[in-house]
Amino acid sequence: MSLSLDEGQEELRRLVRGFLDDKAMMHRPPPSGTRPEEPEEYDGDIWRQLSGELGLTGLAVPERYGGIGLGPAELGVVLEEMGRALCPSPYFATVALAGQTLARCGNTAAQERWLPGIASGTLTATLATTEPDGSWETDVLTTTAEPRAGGWSLTGTKSYVVDGHTAGLLLVTARCPDGVGVFAVPDTAPGMTRTVLDALDPTRPLARIRLDATPATRIGTGDASEPLAAVHDLVRAAVAAEQVGGAAACLDMAVAHARTREQFGRPIGSFQAVKHKCAQLLVEVECARSAARFAGSVVGTPGTEAAIAAGVARAYCSEAFTHAAKENIQIHGGIGFTWEHRAHLYLRRAKSSELLFGTPREERARLARLTRLIVAGGTRP
Repeated sequence: MSLSLDEGQEELRRLVRGFLDDKAMMHRPPPSGTRPEEPEEYDGDIWRQLSGELGLTGLAVPERYGGIGLGPAELGVVLEEMGRALCPSPYFATVALAGQTLARCGNTAAQERWLPGIASGTLTATLATTEPDGSWETDVLTTTAEPRAGGWSLTGTKSYVVDGHTAGLLLVTARCPDGVGVFAVPDTAPGMTRTVLDALDPTRPLARIRLDATPATRIGTGDASEPLAAVHDLVRAAVAAEQVGGAAACLDMAVAHARTREQFGRPIGSFQAVKHKCAQLLVEVECARSAARFAGSVVGTPGTEAAIAAGVARAYCSEAFTHAAKENIQIHGGIGFTWEHRAHLYLRRAKSSELLFGTPREERARLARLTRLIVAGGTRP
Protein backbone atom coordinates (compact mmCIF):
# COMPACT_ATOMS: atom_id res chain seq x y z
CA MET A 1 0.00 0.00 0.00
CA SER A 2 1.08 3.59 -0.59
CA LEU A 3 1.90 5.70 2.45
CA SER A 4 1.98 8.94 0.44
CA LEU A 5 -0.76 11.48 1.02
CA ASP A 6 -3.54 11.60 -1.55
CA GLU A 7 -4.61 14.88 -3.13
CA GLY A 8 -7.19 15.68 -0.46
CA GLN A 9 -4.83 14.88 2.42
CA GLU A 10 -2.06 16.96 0.87
CA GLU A 11 -4.41 19.92 0.54
CA LEU A 12 -5.42 19.47 4.18
CA ARG A 13 -1.77 19.43 5.20
CA ARG A 14 -1.07 22.65 3.29
CA LEU A 15 -4.11 24.32 4.81
CA VAL A 16 -3.15 23.48 8.39
CA ARG A 17 0.52 24.33 7.92
CA GLY A 18 -0.32 27.65 6.31
CA PHE A 19 -2.61 28.55 9.19
CA LEU A 20 -0.09 27.60 11.87
CA ASP A 21 2.78 29.33 10.09
CA ASP A 22 0.67 32.46 9.75
CA LYS A 23 0.02 32.47 13.49
CA ALA A 24 3.75 31.91 14.09
CA MET A 25 2.87 30.06 17.31
CA MET A 26 6.21 28.43 17.78
CA HIS A 27 7.95 31.82 17.67
CA ARG A 28 5.98 33.37 20.53
CA PRO A 29 8.03 34.37 23.59
CA PRO A 30 6.86 33.20 27.02
CA PRO A 31 4.20 35.44 28.58
CA SER A 32 5.56 38.32 30.63
CA GLY A 33 5.63 37.71 34.37
CA THR A 34 5.24 33.94 34.23
CA ARG A 35 7.62 31.22 35.23
CA PRO A 36 8.84 29.04 32.32
CA GLU A 37 7.19 25.97 33.79
CA GLU A 38 3.75 27.56 34.10
CA PRO A 39 1.34 26.20 31.45
CA GLU A 40 -0.31 28.76 29.23
CA GLU A 41 -4.08 28.92 28.81
CA TYR A 42 -4.97 28.15 25.24
CA ASP A 43 -5.66 31.02 22.86
CA GLY A 44 -9.43 31.36 22.43
CA ASP A 45 -9.13 33.23 19.13
CA ILE A 46 -6.97 30.50 17.61
CA TRP A 47 -9.34 27.85 18.91
CA ARG A 48 -12.32 29.59 17.30
CA GLN A 49 -10.46 29.79 14.00
CA LEU A 50 -9.46 26.12 14.17
CA SER A 51 -13.04 25.08 14.81
CA GLY A 52 -15.05 27.72 12.97
CA GLU A 53 -13.08 28.86 9.93
CA LEU A 54 -11.17 25.64 9.29
CA GLY A 55 -13.64 23.13 10.78
CA LEU A 56 -10.81 20.98 12.14
CA THR A 57 -12.60 20.03 15.37
CA GLY A 58 -15.23 18.20 13.34
CA LEU A 59 -12.71 16.42 11.13
CA ALA A 60 -13.12 12.95 12.68
CA VAL A 61 -16.71 13.38 13.92
CA PRO A 62 -19.43 11.54 11.94
CA GLU A 63 -21.44 13.75 9.60
CA ARG A 64 -24.74 13.03 11.37
CA TYR A 65 -23.34 14.81 14.43
CA GLY A 66 -22.15 17.89 12.55
CA GLY A 67 -18.67 16.67 11.62
CA ILE A 68 -16.84 16.01 8.38
CA GLY A 69 -16.68 12.24 8.87
CA LEU A 70 -13.04 11.61 7.97
CA GLY A 71 -10.87 9.03 9.69
CA PRO A 72 -7.68 8.53 11.69
CA ALA A 73 -5.47 9.01 8.61
CA GLU A 74 -6.72 12.57 8.07
CA LEU A 75 -6.60 13.26 11.81
CA GLY A 76 -2.97 12.14 11.69
CA VAL A 77 -2.24 14.69 8.94
CA VAL A 78 -3.59 17.50 11.15
CA LEU A 79 -1.81 16.30 14.27
CA GLU A 80 1.51 15.98 12.44
CA GLU A 81 1.28 19.66 11.53
CA MET A 82 0.20 20.62 15.05
CA GLY A 83 3.12 18.68 16.47
CA ARG A 84 5.42 20.52 14.10
CA ALA A 85 4.21 23.87 15.46
CA LEU A 86 3.68 22.76 19.09
CA CYS A 87 0.19 24.20 18.69
CA PRO A 88 -1.03 25.43 22.11
CA SER A 89 -4.66 24.32 21.99
CA PRO A 90 -6.92 21.62 23.47
CA TYR A 91 -7.27 20.02 20.04
CA PHE A 92 -5.51 16.78 20.92
CA ALA A 93 -7.49 16.29 24.14
CA THR A 94 -10.84 17.25 22.61
CA VAL A 95 -10.66 15.60 19.20
CA ALA A 96 -8.17 12.73 19.53
CA LEU A 97 -8.93 11.67 23.11
CA ALA A 98 -12.52 12.53 24.00
CA GLY A 99 -13.90 12.76 20.47
CA GLN A 100 -12.62 9.34 19.42
CA THR A 101 -13.85 7.80 22.67
CA LEU A 102 -17.36 9.15 22.12
CA ALA A 103 -17.38 8.22 18.43
CA ARG A 104 -16.60 4.60 19.31
CA CYS A 105 -18.60 4.17 22.51
CA GLY A 106 -21.64 2.83 20.68
CA ASN A 107 -23.99 5.01 22.75
CA THR A 108 -26.20 7.07 20.45
CA ALA A 109 -27.60 9.23 23.26
CA ALA A 110 -24.10 10.25 24.41
CA GLN A 111 -23.00 10.92 20.85
CA GLU A 112 -26.04 13.10 20.13
CA ARG A 113 -25.49 15.00 23.38
CA TRP A 114 -21.79 15.84 23.13
CA LEU A 115 -20.34 15.21 19.66
CA PRO A 116 -22.06 18.22 18.01
CA GLY A 117 -20.40 20.51 20.58
CA ILE A 118 -17.00 18.95 19.89
CA ALA A 119 -17.52 19.23 16.14
CA SER A 120 -18.45 22.93 16.39
CA GLY A 121 -15.69 23.75 18.90
CA THR A 122 -18.13 25.02 21.53
CA LEU A 123 -17.21 22.13 23.84
CA THR A 124 -13.70 21.17 24.91
CA ALA A 125 -13.24 17.72 26.42
CA THR A 126 -10.65 15.19 27.50
CA LEU A 127 -10.21 11.56 28.52
CA ALA A 128 -9.20 10.87 32.13
CA THR A 129 -8.01 7.30 32.41
CA THR A 130 -4.47 7.49 33.84
CA GLU A 131 -4.11 7.23 37.60
CA PRO A 132 -1.20 8.25 39.87
CA ASP A 133 0.83 5.21 38.77
CA GLY A 134 0.83 6.55 35.19
CA SER A 135 -0.63 3.39 33.63
CA TRP A 136 -3.21 3.40 30.86
CA GLU A 137 -4.12 -0.23 31.48
CA THR A 138 -7.74 -0.70 32.57
CA ASP A 139 -7.01 -3.73 34.76
CA VAL A 140 -5.27 -1.55 37.38
CA LEU A 141 -8.01 1.05 37.81
CA THR A 142 -8.64 2.14 41.39
CA THR A 143 -11.25 4.82 40.68
CA THR A 144 -14.62 3.32 41.54
CA ALA A 145 -18.17 3.95 40.34
CA GLU A 146 -21.22 3.22 42.46
CA PRO A 147 -24.86 3.34 41.33
CA ARG A 148 -26.91 6.17 42.78
CA ALA A 149 -30.37 7.55 42.24
CA GLY A 150 -30.56 8.77 38.67
CA GLY A 151 -26.97 7.95 37.77
CA TRP A 152 -23.56 7.08 39.18
CA SER A 153 -21.10 8.35 41.78
CA LEU A 154 -17.32 8.39 41.14
CA THR A 155 -14.57 8.32 43.76
CA GLY A 156 -10.84 8.32 43.06
CA THR A 157 -7.98 10.28 41.53
CA LYS A 158 -6.93 10.71 37.91
CA SER A 159 -3.50 12.11 37.07
CA TYR A 160 -1.72 13.44 33.97
CA VAL A 161 -5.04 14.40 32.36
CA VAL A 162 -4.31 16.40 29.21
CA ASP A 163 -5.99 19.83 29.43
CA GLY A 164 -7.98 18.51 32.36
CA HIS A 165 -8.06 21.90 34.09
CA THR A 166 -9.93 23.65 31.26
CA ALA A 167 -12.02 20.86 29.65
CA GLY A 168 -15.76 21.42 29.71
CA LEU A 169 -16.37 17.67 29.73
CA LEU A 170 -14.30 14.86 31.22
CA LEU A 171 -14.69 11.24 30.17
CA VAL A 172 -13.55 9.24 33.19
CA THR A 173 -12.79 5.53 33.31
CA ALA A 174 -13.71 3.73 36.52
CA ARG A 175 -14.32 0.26 37.90
CA CYS A 176 -17.95 -0.59 38.45
CA PRO A 177 -19.86 -3.77 39.44
CA ASP A 178 -19.97 -5.14 35.88
CA GLY A 179 -16.40 -4.29 34.84
CA VAL A 180 -14.86 -1.10 33.48
CA GLY A 181 -17.08 1.82 32.58
CA VAL A 182 -16.69 5.23 30.92
CA PHE A 183 -18.46 8.11 32.63
CA ALA A 184 -19.18 11.68 31.55
CA VAL A 185 -18.46 14.37 34.14
CA PRO A 186 -19.18 18.06 33.35
CA ASP A 187 -16.75 20.68 34.58
CA THR A 188 -19.35 21.98 37.06
CA ALA A 189 -19.91 18.63 38.79
CA PRO A 190 -19.82 18.83 42.60
CA GLY A 191 -17.14 16.90 44.44
CA MET A 192 -14.54 17.33 41.66
CA THR A 193 -11.27 19.17 42.25
CA ARG A 194 -8.96 20.01 39.34
CA THR A 195 -5.33 20.94 39.93
CA VAL A 196 -2.75 21.91 37.31
CA LEU A 197 0.38 19.77 37.63
CA ASP A 198 3.94 21.10 37.50
CA ALA A 199 4.72 19.44 34.17
CA LEU A 200 7.88 19.23 32.08
CA ASP A 201 6.16 20.49 28.93
CA PRO A 202 4.63 24.00 29.22
CA THR A 203 2.90 23.60 25.85
CA ARG A 204 0.78 20.64 27.04
CA PRO A 205 -0.85 21.30 30.43
CA LEU A 206 -1.64 18.29 32.61
CA ALA A 207 -4.03 18.15 35.54
CA ARG A 208 -4.88 16.01 38.53
CA ILE A 209 -8.58 15.27 38.97
CA ARG A 210 -9.89 14.31 42.40
CA LEU A 211 -13.37 12.82 42.53
CA ASP A 212 -15.26 12.60 45.82
CA ALA A 213 -18.69 11.03 45.30
CA THR A 214 -18.92 13.06 42.09
CA PRO A 215 -22.13 12.51 40.11
CA ALA A 216 -21.60 11.17 36.60
CA THR A 217 -23.43 9.80 33.59
CA ARG A 218 -22.40 6.40 32.29
CA ILE A 219 -21.70 6.10 28.59
CA GLY A 220 -22.80 2.70 27.34
CA THR A 221 -23.47 -0.50 29.24
CA GLY A 222 -21.40 -3.53 30.14
CA ASP A 223 -17.64 -3.84 30.33
CA ALA A 224 -15.92 -1.17 28.22
CA SER A 225 -12.44 -2.74 28.29
CA GLU A 226 -12.52 -3.84 24.64
CA PRO A 227 -13.77 -0.50 23.21
CA LEU A 228 -11.22 1.32 25.36
CA ALA A 229 -8.44 -0.89 23.98
CA ALA A 230 -9.46 0.20 20.47
CA VAL A 231 -9.51 3.85 21.60
CA HIS A 232 -6.03 3.47 23.07
CA ASP A 233 -4.78 2.20 19.71
CA LEU A 234 -6.27 5.31 18.09
CA VAL A 235 -4.51 7.45 20.69
CA ARG A 236 -1.20 5.69 20.06
CA ALA A 237 -1.49 6.40 16.34
CA ALA A 238 -2.47 10.03 17.00
CA VAL A 239 0.47 10.62 19.33
CA ALA A 240 2.83 9.00 16.83
CA ALA A 241 1.65 11.38 14.10
CA GLU A 242 2.19 14.36 16.39
CA GLN A 243 5.66 13.10 17.29
CA VAL A 244 6.57 12.84 13.61
CA GLY A 245 5.68 16.49 13.16
CA GLY A 246 7.84 17.50 16.11
CA ALA A 247 10.78 15.40 14.89
CA ALA A 248 10.50 16.87 11.38
CA ALA A 249 10.52 20.39 12.83
CA CYS A 250 13.68 19.58 14.78
CA LEU A 251 15.35 18.28 11.62
CA ASP A 252 14.37 21.40 9.68
CA MET A 253 15.70 23.68 12.43
CA ALA A 254 18.96 21.75 12.69
CA VAL A 255 19.57 21.79 8.93
CA ALA A 256 18.73 25.50 8.64
CA HIS A 257 21.13 26.35 11.46
CA ALA A 258 23.87 24.12 10.03
CA ARG A 259 23.62 25.97 6.72
CA THR A 260 23.96 29.46 8.18
CA ARG A 261 26.10 29.08 11.32
CA GLU A 262 29.78 29.46 10.47
CA GLN A 263 32.87 28.28 12.27
CA PHE A 264 36.43 28.58 10.97
CA GLY A 265 35.12 30.47 7.98
CA ARG A 266 32.69 27.84 6.74
CA PRO A 267 29.12 26.66 7.55
CA ILE A 268 29.08 23.99 10.26
CA GLY A 269 26.92 21.88 7.96
CA SER A 270 30.00 21.30 5.83
CA PHE A 271 31.68 19.34 8.62
CA GLN A 272 31.31 15.61 8.31
CA ALA A 273 30.15 15.06 11.91
CA VAL A 274 27.24 17.47 11.47
CA LYS A 275 26.41 16.00 8.05
CA HIS A 276 26.17 12.54 9.61
CA LYS A 277 23.90 13.77 12.38
CA CYS A 278 21.51 15.42 9.91
CA ALA A 279 21.52 12.42 7.57
CA GLN A 280 20.73 10.04 10.43
CA LEU A 281 17.90 12.26 11.60
CA LEU A 282 16.44 12.33 8.09
CA VAL A 283 16.37 8.52 7.98
CA GLU A 284 14.73 8.31 11.40
CA VAL A 285 12.11 10.96 10.60
CA GLU A 286 11.11 9.27 7.35
CA CYS A 287 10.91 5.85 9.01
CA ALA A 288 8.81 7.35 11.80
CA ARG A 289 6.50 9.01 9.27
CA SER A 290 5.99 5.69 7.48
CA ALA A 291 5.17 3.91 10.75
CA ALA A 292 2.75 6.63 11.85
CA ARG A 293 0.95 6.81 8.51
CA PHE A 294 0.55 3.05 8.33
CA ALA A 295 -0.87 3.02 11.86
CA GLY A 296 -3.27 5.82 10.93
CA SER A 297 -4.44 3.85 7.90
CA VAL A 298 -5.40 0.71 9.87
CA VAL A 299 -6.49 1.78 13.38
CA GLY A 300 -9.92 2.77 12.11
CA THR A 301 -10.72 -0.95 12.11
CA PRO A 302 -10.09 -2.45 15.58
CA GLY A 303 -8.17 -5.70 15.64
CA THR A 304 -4.78 -7.32 15.84
CA GLU A 305 -3.27 -5.42 12.90
CA ALA A 306 -4.35 -2.11 14.39
CA ALA A 307 -2.94 -3.00 17.82
CA ILE A 308 0.44 -4.02 16.39
CA ALA A 309 0.74 -1.08 14.00
CA ALA A 310 -0.19 1.44 16.70
CA GLY A 311 2.27 -0.05 19.18
CA VAL A 312 5.14 -0.13 16.70
CA ALA A 313 4.48 3.47 15.65
CA ARG A 314 4.33 4.68 19.25
CA ALA A 315 7.56 2.95 20.24
CA TYR A 316 9.54 4.07 17.19
CA CYS A 317 8.18 7.61 16.88
CA SER A 318 8.76 8.28 20.60
CA GLU A 319 12.44 7.47 20.35
CA ALA A 320 12.84 9.22 16.98
CA PHE A 321 11.35 12.47 18.30
CA THR A 322 13.44 12.45 21.47
CA HIS A 323 16.62 11.76 19.49
CA ALA A 324 15.80 14.50 16.96
CA ALA A 325 15.12 17.02 19.73
CA LYS A 326 18.42 16.23 21.45
CA GLU A 327 20.43 16.38 18.25
CA ASN A 328 18.78 19.67 17.32
CA ILE A 329 19.99 21.21 20.57
CA GLN A 330 23.45 19.72 20.04
CA ILE A 331 23.75 21.15 16.53
CA HIS A 332 22.59 24.57 17.73
CA GLY A 333 25.25 24.61 20.42
CA GLY A 334 24.99 27.18 23.23
CA ILE A 335 21.90 28.97 21.92
CA GLY A 336 20.01 25.67 21.88
CA PHE A 337 20.14 25.45 25.66
CA THR A 338 18.58 28.86 26.31
CA TRP A 339 14.97 29.54 27.25
CA GLU A 340 14.67 32.17 24.50
CA HIS A 341 15.24 29.59 21.75
CA ARG A 342 12.39 27.20 21.02
CA ALA A 343 14.61 24.10 20.67
CA HIS A 344 14.16 23.13 24.31
CA LEU A 345 10.36 23.18 23.94
CA TYR A 346 10.59 20.34 21.44
CA LEU A 347 12.71 18.29 23.82
CA ARG A 348 10.19 18.93 26.57
CA ARG A 349 7.33 17.83 24.32
CA ALA A 350 9.31 14.80 23.14
CA LYS A 351 10.00 13.52 26.65
CA SER A 352 6.49 14.35 27.83
CA SER A 353 4.73 12.48 25.02
CA GLU A 354 7.23 9.61 25.26
CA LEU A 355 6.27 8.98 28.89
CA LEU A 356 2.68 10.14 29.05
CA PHE A 357 1.00 7.43 26.99
CA GLY A 358 3.34 4.53 27.76
CA THR A 359 7.08 4.34 27.30
CA PRO A 360 8.67 2.63 24.28
CA ARG A 361 9.78 -0.17 26.60
CA GLU A 362 6.21 -0.70 27.79
CA GLU A 363 4.96 -0.65 24.21
CA ARG A 364 7.45 -3.31 23.18
CA ALA A 365 6.50 -5.46 26.18
CA ARG A 366 2.83 -5.14 25.19
CA LEU A 367 3.68 -6.09 21.61
CA ALA A 368 5.58 -9.15 22.85
CA ARG A 369 2.57 -10.28 24.91
CA LEU A 370 0.27 -9.71 21.94
CA THR A 371 2.55 -11.66 19.61
CA ARG A 372 2.67 -14.62 22.01
CA LEU A 373 -1.13 -14.64 22.17
CA ILE A 374 -1.40 -14.58 18.37
CA VAL A 375 1.04 -17.46 18.04
CA ALA A 376 -0.94 -19.39 20.66
CA GLY A 377 -4.18 -18.72 18.78
CA GLY A 378 -5.61 -16.27 21.32
CA THR A 379 -6.84 -12.70 21.13
CA ARG A 380 -5.36 -9.35 22.08
CA PRO A 381 -4.86 -8.60 25.79
